[in-house]
Parts: sequence; C-alpha cells; structure tokens
Amino acid sequence: MRIVPSLVIVTALAAGLAGCRGKGPSAPAATNARTANSSSARGDGANQDASAQDASVEDAAARDEQRTQAALKIEDGRPLLLCFGDSLTAGLGTGAGQSYPDYLQKDLDGLGYHYRVVNQGISGNTTKDGVARLKDVRRLKPEIAVVEFGGNDGLRGLPIADTEANLDRIVRALKGAGVKVALAGITLPPDYGEDYIGRFDAMYGEIAKRYQVPMLPFLLEHVYGVPGMMQRDHTHATAKGNEVVARNVLALVKPILKKK
Repeated sequence: MRIVPSLVIVTALAAGLAGCRGKGPSAPAATNARTANSSSARGDGANQDASAQDASVEDAAARDEQRTQAALKIEDGRPLLLCFGDSLTAGLGTGAGQSYPDYLQKDLDGLGYHYRVVNQGISGNTTKDGVARLKDVRRLKPEIAVVEFGGNDGLRGLPIADTEANLDRIVRALKGAGVKVALAGITLPPDYGEDYIGRFDAMYGEIAKRYQVPMLPFLLEHVYGVPGMMQRDHTHATAKGNEVVARNVLALVKPILKKK
C-alpha cells in the first residue's frame, strides 16, 4: 500500500519508497486458499488439511464481506483512513479487534488524531478483486486509506503483467478520485523462483515511480521471523504482530495526518 485530500496506502509487502526496496527476509505473501503450489506431492492427510484451510478462508472472506459492507452505512463525521486489501489487512486468524487497522485506530486516538479507520480487507482477494471493489471504496470517500494487494496473485503464480495492470488501475483510479496513494509490497517464498520473485518485487517500485507515490518498504518489518509475531501458517501476523504492523503503517502516514 502523501497529503490530505485522500491517501491510499497500497500495501502488498515488498518495495521501498518510490521504488527502493529494502532487503528484508523472504516473507510469504497473503493467503490464497486455493494455492496448490505443491499439491500434487501432498499426501491425503495434507490435502485434507488444505481443504480445511480453504473452507476456513472462505468463511473468513464471507465475514470480511459483511464487515466491509457494513462500513458503507456508517458515517460519524471523521475523515476516513481506509485499509483496503486482503487477509493481511482483514486480520485473518486473529480475534475481533486484533487486525492491524484496529491497532492503527488505537494508535491514532492515542496521539490525538481525529480519523476513523475502516477495515476493508477481504481474505483471499487478489488485485482483480481489488479492482472490482473500487466502486465501493470510492463511495466511502476516504481521506487516507491503506490498500494492500498482490500477495494472493503471487501465490497463485498469476502473470505479473496482469497483477501489475490491476494494481496500476487501483492506484490510478484512487488518485483520480482525489485519493493520495502510498504503496508497499509483499515478497514470495523462495520456491517461486528467483526470476518470478524478482519481477514480482520490482512491480511495486515501478508503479510507485509511475505515479510518484510513497511506499512502505515491508509491511511485516520487525514482524516476519520474530518469535510470537507470526501465526503457524508463517504468513499472517498474530495479534501481537499486528500491533507492530500498525506502527509500521503509522510511521508511513504520520507525515500527512492532520490534528483537528
């Protein structure tokens, strides 16, 4: 996933500000329940586990959808900081109030910033899904938003050209609506191959340069690989990890926040 009218942080976990990507650890991308990168080599038990995970993510996505639709009906007068993305934004695998947008709200409140943080993360979403949801996002008229997409595209091994085109469309549409955009990135596990990962990572920097948008170097900075910060799937942050993710995002948006 940087000024006032509306800001969107497109966070997909890997590239640096305006194209400079930090050398972080190889981190997995956001969950895609249907990824079968090694399914042909799995035993029956592993396949059953994968099926259970599929169902779990689908259930989570349904709950996420209900939450995102409910947000469209709420209006309390505060400018919106929108978090727009997939399971990393939704807080898959954590309890109510434990996603990074929840902690970001607490951080902003504690610092005296008058914003309402809206979690528009839906588990399993790809960049294509993000494009499809642009209409609803624009209806919210966010002033600040955190958008995090791309990980599920990578895990599915989708063509990078398609992912980049979708992400480009998201950034362009939001900027066209007066929304400020900041972009971060995700990287992929090493078994996706050096060439694919290299092109995947570079995509974020290219879009950031194209639209002159700021970037968060790595959403899971100080989280990935840290004991107690990641769930057993090695993909999603724990509640404790999401507190750190919120601080990472806060550092990115703080220069453009207004106190009222």
